[in-house]
Amino acid sequence: MHFRRLHWALAIVALIAIAVSGQVQKSAGDWNEWETITPEGEEFTVSMPKNPTTETTKFAYHKMELNARSYLATQANGPVFAIVSLSGIKASPGADFARFNSYVDAFKDYFPPKVRTRDTAITKLTLVSSRPFHGHTGRSYKLAVGELNGVAHAFATRKRFYVIISLNTKDQAAEEKFLSSFVLPERQADPPKVAANAEQTLEQPANTEGAENTAQKQSDPNAQTGTEGNTENDKPNNNANAKQPDVKKPINGGVLNGKAIYLPQPEGSGEATGVVLVQVLIDEQGSVVEARAVSGPQHLHASAVSAAKLARFTPTTLMGEPVKVAGTISYNFGRSN
Repeated sequence: MHFRRLHWALAIVALIAIAVSGQVQKSAGDWNEWETITPEGEEFTVSMPKNPTTETTKFAYHKMELNARSYLATQANGPVFAIVSLSGIKASPGADFARFNSYVDAFKDYFPPKVRTRDTAITKLTLVSSRPFHGHTGRSYKLAVGELNGVAHAFATRKRFYVIISLNTKDQAAEEKFLSSFVLPERQADPPKVAANAEQTLEQPANTEGAENTAQKQSDPNAQTGTEGNTENDKPNNNANAKQPDVKKPINGGVLNGKAIYLPQPEGSGEATGVVLVQVLIDEQGSVVEARAVSGPQHLHASAVSAAKLARFTPTTLMGEPVKVAGTISYNFGRSN
């Protein structure tokens, strides 16, 4: 009797093992079926598991409406391959750095609910390195969304902002295949700017008139002396008339912690303690365009600077005109800022 029960127990265990093995093989096999996609309206090409879930939507971000697209391949136990495409943030000339930071901030709002619906899931994006790609600005991050951990590579083109995400992917070969397959076209060089003075030089009626007067002087013996000198003096002086740009210095804002509308906490600091002061320059739109640590423990500088670059402020005006602001942000590690 005891032998019979043992026999049935072993049979049941064997059947469960076969079922689990088949399920694992099926799950692993899903990663082996890949396709190369180049979605309409996008600039990228990538290889990823077949039939990814796609979504196109709009969402509000700091009084702006951004366009968002996502391409998502997931498995039940957590592995995630995803591409996020964002557009809608315009950059003023020379403010590409601020535009990139704003897109990173928007990504942290948009992406987490796609893979973890719980509102309590904590999202951390830690800068690892700068990673230019085919002439486009790019950065690599460590990404954590709740219990999911992995990497994210972000790139900004003239039209869109892309983030390539791999989370909880234990198959390193599959992860490398996905990340390395992402391709963007080479960034085209900016067209050369034609100076206004050069255009004026092409058409100078005063020069033509001077040439005619000189020719008349040479052929007319009765022409008064000094005409050539007067003609030379009559030529317009482009350099004298050119309007010099009005460069305004930033105003001093002092300590800016209480003036921020968005002030993210430093990430990856662990149990570290200490106070770091970061000197920042804020542009007319309220974005941080420059940041450097000026005091505090050296090993905390990178984390504090990364957080400061993502801060946002209400634009400051002086006599009705927007101005830049210089000041400092204080990060007290070990307690809330």
